[in-house]
Amino acid sequence: MPLYGGIDLHANNSVVVLLNEQDQVIYQRRLSNHLPTILEQLAPYHSDIKGVVVESTYNWYWLVDGLLAADYRVHLANPAAMQPYSGLKYTDDHSDARGLAQVVRLGVWPEGYLYPKAARAVRDVLRKRAHWVRQHPANVLSVQNILARNPGSRFSAKRIHEFTKADLEGLLPEANQVLAVTSSLALLDCLSQQIKTLEKAVTKSLQHTPAYEQLLTVDGIGTILAQTIGLETGDIGRFPTVGNSASYGRCVKRTNISNGQRKGQGNVKNGNPYLEWAYMEAAQFAIRFNSTVQRFSQRKHAKSHLMVARKAVAHKLSRACYDIMRDLVPLDVHKAFG
Repeated sequence: MPLYGGIDLHANNSVVVLLNEQDQVIYQRRLSNHLPTILEQLAPYHSDIKGVVVESTYNWYWLVDGLLAADYRVHLANPAAMQPYSGLKYTDDHSDARGLAQVVRLGVWPEGYLYPKAARAVRDVLRKRAHWVRQHPANVLSVQNILARNPGSRFSAKRIHEFTKADLEGLLPEANQVLAVTSSLALLDCLSQQIKTLEKAVTKSLQHTPAYEQLLTVDGIGTILAQTIGLETGDIGRFPTVGNSASYGRCVKRTNISNGQRKGQGNVKNGNPYLEWAYMEAAQFAIRFNSTVQRFSQRKHAKSHLMVARKAVAHKLSRACYDIMRDLVPLDVHKAFG
């Protein structure tokens, strides 16, 4: 008897439901997030289960990897595209799990991308680097604010890194103020060291593919950005069109229009925030170092806001990078920004 499974995954438990061809519930239970327990409960139905759907929540790695290793056919569903039936008056975790089992039975689930396990660890290291990089300017600004409030002086980030304790004691009248700044400087040094350590680990672990080498031909994309774009994009073949790729990188405007009227900009955060950051950073450097890109940005800036112009450059770069990774060709800047 063919069975179809749905797992509503939470932080500390999972609701597992198995349905048959007649949409009847054969098994339904809430289980703790313990892989051996879940596999033990599914084992009696293993040969009959034709597919299991798991929502792509933040903590799906362990469950999906464990089910795949146990020889289950696992599908990852995109939760942003899972729309519950609006006619239901009551929903809970069990109904959500049944809904997942129903979509795999009908073959209509919005498929999510199962990122290869071997590359996930390197991608997570690069994401952690991005996290520390965002923390760095926050601490620099904190030090600049203390110095601006007390001695009334403003120093560059480079100069702040060069401060010694004696320098600070000459600038700040209170010992506690000196302590506040030195603690931030110690944290900045630690962040710099950890960022370098993570960069070395990524460079050592990451294989330089032809797509990576071609990404380096883009003005504005260096080693870190090329690694980020390559890892966050994954298999370029999973995007049927360049528009899908640009949308995943959050480079496409989101607008709802009905009867010629604008109905809002819902779902603006759908996509990959790390790719969005990478393309925006690449746009900033490309504007600085490439005259063709700079002229394109200036034309856009003359008609709109600076950030709108930069986003337009990021959109162009995302489309260009799609062709670069798909066809393994260098950037033709005149074709991309002509």
